[in-house]
Amino acid sequence: MKDTSRYDVVVIGGGHAGCEAALASARLGAETLLITMNMDHIAQMSCNPAIGGIAKGHVVREVDALGGAMGRVTDAASIQFRMLNQTKGPAVWSPRSQCDKQCYQKAMKRELEIQEKLIIHQAEVLELEITGDEITGVKTQFGDVFLAKSFILTTGTFLSGKLHYGLSNFAGGRAGDLASEELSECLADKLKLRIGRLKTGTPARILAKTIDFSKMSVQGAENPEDRFSFYTEDNAYPQTKQKTMPCHLIKSTPETVKIVQKNIHRSPLYAGEINGIGTRYCPSFEDKVVKFPHHETHQLYLEPEGEFTEEYYINGISTSLPVDVQIEMLQSIPGLENVRISRYAYAIEYDFVFPDQIERSLRVKKWQNLFLAGQINGTSGYEEAAGQGLIAGLNAARLANGQEMIELGRDTSYIGVMIDDLVTKEIIEPYRLFTSRAEYRLRLRQDNADLRLSPLAYDLGLLPEEKFAKFAKYRDKLLITQEKLEKEKIEGKTLAKLLVGMKGKPDFAKLPFPAELIDLNRENRLDRKILQHIVINAHYKGYIEREEISVKKLNKLEEWKIPSTFDYDSIKGLKNESRLKLKNVTPTTLAQASRIDGVTPPEITLLQVHLKRQQHGK
Repeated sequence: MKDTSRYDVVVIGGGHAGCEAALASARLGAETLLITMNMDHIAQMSCNPAIGGIAKGHVVREVDALGGAMGRVTDAASIQFRMLNQTKGPAVWSPRSQCDKQCYQKAMKRELEIQEKLIIHQAEVLELEITGDEITGVKTQFGDVFLAKSFILTTGTFLSGKLHYGLSNFAGGRAGDLASEELSECLADKLKLRIGRLKTGTPARILAKTIDFSKMSVQGAENPEDRFSFYTEDNAYPQTKQKTMPCHLIKSTPETVKIVQKNIHRSPLYAGEINGIGTRYCPSFEDKVVKFPHHETHQLYLEPEGEFTEEYYINGISTSLPVDVQIEMLQSIPGLENVRISRYAYAIEYDFVFPDQIERSLRVKKWQNLFLAGQINGTSGYEEAAGQGLIAGLNAARLANGQEMIELGRDTSYIGVMIDDLVTKEIIEPYRLFTSRAEYRLRLRQDNADLRLSPLAYDLGLLPEEKFAKFAKYRDKLLITQEKLEKEKIEGKTLAKLLVGMKGKPDFAKLPFPAELIDLNRENRLDRKILQHIVINAHYKGYIEREEISVKKLNKLEEWKIPSTFDYDSIKGLKNESRLKLKNVTPTTLAQASRIDGVTPPEITLLQVHLKRQQHGK
């Protein structure tokens, strides 16, 4: 007998977006089904075995503050934690953790398995079933039809995925996994969504016993006690025991460049075999050679894939050149003269949905109970996928419960910045998040994500009572400390000097309390996290005050809601280009409309006038 079970929410895809989507939905009490093609590949780290990095680390901290699992699972799987960008201002400090990829995958799978209201099922979804203008169910290769109120697609690189090894290519969602062909056709032919083609790639994996580490520079771990999650007692399992495995720094050689140049005609990228657009921020090695010919060498990192494997990932040498060329390239690098490849590098092409077809809630405009998250929206990165997945899961569950959609603003989070960029800007290449994309980055720091987002998460039901109680205790202690400082007239300049005085990499664990704070510390047992927050805020005080003024102006425009039925054709004075872009994006607020490329401030004023007339019935 075929299964025709009914759920509140069905999530399709078990990658980083799908995991956070399913967990968020279930935490809100929605009966949730996660369908994945291979349960043993849930939360697979298909490329780099690391979580975090520039801006990405901010997103992981935000996911954690919103009750998500990525931060806790990363802490469980961590084999090296570092804080990047510490020679720059605190706003761009970014946590990054090298992970044991198998431990990460197993710990996240367990999180899904123990979550109440969540069922995992292994199958391939072939088709979405439609009644009128709604998705009603999904059909698998077994003939099962799962019915639901809301659906979330988190398909990663699987939609019509094609793997390229030189001029040979194979269908696949990633090495070792089948592609999803029929679902891709369904989105284009049945749902009539505009589909594009993107490309990404991964480097080779090599065996430790064939590496000469004596010719390389060691990059050791920083403080192994540092963690991603604000809730350090809430451990995920299993956990790694070895928390300080080193990485190694190496450089390619002029000979490596010559090998690529000699074989560039065998690259599918330059032979016209690949149609998908790749990210310019993480180029293939052949792209580096062609586009940056003045560089004779390129920096590479050898990163361990885990404590119970001898495979190493070579960060910085992603390629789709033929396998014989890959071996020749690697053996031209000092320390890799006798290296053996365990897994070849490859490029992968895949279908995505142009994200101007979705709202800031991540709901598809044309299909109001369908949500998209992750690489299907044109993004790259585990962290960007997780952030979108959590918001999609939140809103899919709310829709199933008859509640309004939630949109995160650009002033509240990097997740809000990313989603707003996706739905408002023209996406022609894989989107990657950077701190420079956030205009309010002084207030959107990685260290204060809990202060920014945990109260909201608690109000929405994403953060449980016990976690919020711990957060509230910390927040109240911080507020008391700040009030005490003001009462004692300890000026921000005194605190700001502490940050300026720390050269290179600030270490708050070793930071002495200034004389003015010694008594306060004795009285309130001032912890280092509170001290860090106060010092950083003092450092940025004047700039943050200016940002707050800008945020207030932004929020005024956000209050001007634009109905989906708003008639742009009736407004005289709009340029044709602006009219077309406004109709395509269908912004939900004047603030979003103001960020559409080509829409001018006078045109925003014109829209405001017409919205005001509508409000007064004129």
